[in-house]
Formats: sequence, structure tokens, C-alpha cells
Amino acid sequence: MTDALRIDAAEFRAPRFWLTWLLWKGMRVTHGLPLRWHRRIGTVVGTMLRILFARQRRIARINLRLCFPELSAQERERLLRRHFAALGMSFLEMGIAWFSPIERIRKLIDVHGFENLELAVRSERPVLLWGAHFTCLEIGVRLLEDLDSRCATMHRQQRNALLDKMIEVGRSRFADEQIPRDSIRRLLTCLKDGYTVVYFPDQTHVGNQSRIIPFFGEPAATNTAASRIATRADAIILTYFYRRLPDDRGYRLDIGPPLEGVPSDDPVHDARVLFAALENYIRAAPEQYLWTYKKFKNRPPPYSDPYRDTTDS
Repeated sequence: MTDALRIDAAEFRAPRFWLTWLLWKGMRVTHGLPLRWHRRIGTVVGTMLRILFARQRRIARINLRLCFPELSAQERERLLRRHFAALGMSFLEMGIAWFSPIERIRKLIDVHGFENLELAVRSERPVLLWGAHFTCLEIGVRLLEDLDSRCATMHRQQRNALLDKMIEVGRSRFADEQIPRDSIRRLLTCLKDGYTVVYFPDQTHVGNQSRIIPFFGEPAATNTAASRIATRADAIILTYFYRRLPDDRGYRLDIGPPLEGVPSDDPVHDARVLFAALENYIRAAPEQYLWTYKKFKNRPPPYSDPYRDTTDS
């Protein structure tokens, strides 16, 4: 791990990177501000995102309608606004995670269930931390260096090369390895070598490990690979969730105990158990889950594509 957060500017001189450079500089300037200022600035940024990015606004609105049919249209619209405020705050939280000293991070994050990870590590078996994409993701993984001396994260390549580099460099402060999202072989190698690995399989998945499993009651193409990975590596699966606390009180990290019977010889059953745990956690702060991606795409017939068929905007 390293504290040297440097990016070679010569590689990213093109005008298309100027806005991303502005984000990088902004995070460096604002990371030390009190959380109440992060909330205020983030809310403004989130409002701008909601107004300017019609496609993401539409996707989030559809997802919220499918997942929370019990809410009225007005309640879902208020939830949508809170979600974009949380998205706006996520950019400032990247700055906290990447630039603030670990001493400050410890004060900001209230860890629950550390004993579950401690017991798993003591068993001398690999540990797979099963997490998800919440808006405060970077804060959620920042404390890894304190939780275990050898840890790794998954990395999804970004279309913006500079943003991709920013994430790689930022996470290098607390992750020994950054495993490409599609490299199951590398993931297994890290587990067998004794790394604690944070794994985020909650987004839409296609391929031979994909099954249709309800998410908030709505059929979704779901990644069922976690139990197979854990079985092959003889790893323990622990849920690893996190959220922003109200009233600028910081953040909460929850490490769950091993789920009874997981992993089993039925990956679909295991995925249902894990995603049920995720749903329960999302309900505690639904605005903080990442609703701006197409969770319900790539569904085979007879399921329809809600993003194509609806006229919602």
C-alpha cells in the first residue's frame, strides 16, 4: 500500500479529461472539510446531476418504481431527489477516502461486527466479503487496511481512462490487490493466497453464472458465482455493507456473521439468501443504494425490458 497519490498528467492532457482533472483537484481541496459541508456541497452537486443527466434520472426513476411499488409517486420522487443528493456526496466521499489520513477515517466510521471478520481470519481460511454498490462505496472500503493486513478489492474498468486511473491510485492506499472484475482466476488465486477480498456481485450479470432471481420482487439477471468461488477456495462468506449516518454523524460499516448453510451445493439458493440480506440493508437507507444503472436489463423472454418499454422520463 502507498500514500503517494500521484497521476502522471502527461498521459491525460486531452481536453476530454479536463472535467475529470477538475474533480480530482476538487477532492483534494475539499476532503478535509466538516461533513456538514460535504452534505451541503454534495446536495448541490446532486441536484445538478439530476437536472443535467436525464438518462440516469430516468433509469433511477424506473428502478424505484419497480422496487418500491408500495410508495406513492410523490414519495418515490422525494426518494429520487435524496438519491441524487447521495450521489453528489459520493464524489466528495471519494476525496475523504483517498486523501484523508487513516486516523480521521477511524473516527468517521462506526464498525459493527468486526468480531465476525476476526473469527473468520483466525480460522486461517480465506474470507470473501460480499458487498454491494452503495453511493459511499469508497468510504465503505477505506478501512480495509485496518480490518486486515492483506486485502484486495475488485476493479471494474471505467470508460474514462483518467477516472479509471484515479480509482486505481486512490484505492492503492488500502488495497494490496485490485482484481479485474472478470478475472475469477485472479480472485481465486488471491483467496487461496490468504487475502481478504471484497466482492461486489450485485449488478446485472450475464453468462453461465447468471440466473433470474427476484430483487425487491422484480426478476433480475443475478450473479450466483459467490458460493462456487467460496467453495473452490474453501472461503468463508461474510456480508459487508455500509451506509452514511444521518445528522452528519459519519458512517456505519456492518460485517455480518457467516450465513447458515452458505456456501452450499445450490448457488441459486445461496444467491437468494445473500440478496435477501442486501435488500434488508438497503431498506435502512434506500437513497444510498446505486439506482442509476440498469439492474433489470438482459432478462430473457418472457421478461420484458423495463427501460425500453416504458415512457417514463
